[in-house]
Amino acid sequence: MKNPMTLEGQNIIVTGAGQGIGEAVSRLSVELGGRVILVDVQSEKINALADELGRDNTEVHVGSVADPVFVQEMVANVITKNEAIHGLVNNAGIVRAAMINKMPVETWQQVIDVNLSGVFYCLQAVGRHMYERAKEGDTSPASIVNISSDAGRRGTIGQINYGAAKSGVMGITMSAAREWGAKGIRVNSVCFGVVETEMTEVIRSEKFRDGIMAQVPMGRFADPEEVCQPVCFLLSQAASYITGQHLSVNGGYTIGV
Repeated sequence: MKNPMTLEGQNIIVTGAGQGIGEAVSRLSVELGGRVILVDVQSEKINALADELGRDNTEVHVGSVADPVFVQEMVANVITKNEAIHGLVNNAGIVRAAMINKMPVETWQQVIDVNLSGVFYCLQAVGRHMYERAKEGDTSPASIVNISSDAGRRGTIGQINYGAAKSGVMGITMSAAREWGAKGIRVNSVCFGVVETEMTEVIRSEKFRDGIMAQVPMGRFADPEEVCQPVCFLLSQAASYITGQHLSVNGGYTIGV
């Protein structure tokens, strides 16, 4: 039986591919047969990853998703080189923490620019391409996975910018799924709890660890290598009739929400 999660022959853009979840998604996508376009501001990290995974299996684009000009040029170059984009993982994100009454406008805007506007820029550019392909009768896979968070469902202390952005990502997901569903373009989001990455070092510290862990029925934090699997599931044809959904991958931190 053919692996229903195969990504063979698919070109997949992964933003924030230099570390953590983005790196893990990129690795698994290549293992599943895909060709991954690595996008990040961290040139050294994604070039090292491309060398490791093989340059035939990868492509590198260095820049910020918060820059709409970079995004448009990157997507145009990927289309020119590869003809088709079959998948997008909107994973790039940053954290800039501060309590609400102390948060500078610049701190708010930095997170909104990357975590929300960046998702829109990439989704719009890739979605336009997928839409035009579909209009021409191309029925090859077209899947967009936006990385959200439990912070977008429940709110979060000290990160109102992050929580607002991640809640907005779910709104983007639902709107795009409704607009593009008839063209076979699937758009879903994955809402993570605490994953053991560089971005979560503070909330996994001794000060916060026990309080958060007490709310997780499975009693542990997630590993990037396990949470990348649901992302690749949504990219694959195993999820061919799933769109507009928010998949919680959080050890039970939210249940029935």
